[in-house]
Amino acid sequence: MHITNELLEVETDKGIGIYNITPEIEKILETTGINNGQVIVFSRHTTTALAINEYEERLLEDTKIHFRKLAPESERYLHNDLHLRDVPPDEPINAHSHLMAMMLSSSEIIPVVDGKLALGTWQSILFFDLDGPRKRSVLVQISGE
Repeated sequence: MHITNELLEVETDKGIGIYNITPEIEKILETTGINNGQVIVFSRHTTTALAINEYEERLLEDTKIHFRKLAPESERYLHNDLHLRDVPPDEPINAHSHLMAMMLSSSEIIPVVDGKLALGTWQSILFFDLDGPRKRSVLVQISGE
C-alpha cells in the first residue's frame, strides 16, 4: 500500500468562509497513481471544519445564517474572558467560532475508486473557516494501491 501526505494551504476571507477544496484534492490524487483506496482530509485548526455537501451559493448563505443563529458572535462566552486566560497578545475573541466548528467535523474520508474520488453528483468537499481571515492548512492523506 502506498501513502501520500500533502498539506493544502487555504487563504480565507473575513468571517465565515466556505471553500470548495475538491479540485485541489483531485489534483493531489492524480499525482499519486492510486486507483483504489481512500482520501482522509483533516482540518488542523479548532475554528475550522470540513463537510461533504453541495457547493451552491444560496445553500452556502443559508448555512452561514444557520450557524450565526446557533452561535451568535454577540453572545456572552466564558472563553472570551481573555484576561482570565494565559493567551498571546493577538488572541481573538472567537468562542462562537469554536462552537460552530464543534457542530461540524474536523475530518472526512472519501473512497477512491478507479483513480477518482467516489463523490456523488452534487457532493463537494467543503472547508469552513469560521474565524477568518487567516492562512489555514488542511492535511490530505491518500492511501491505497
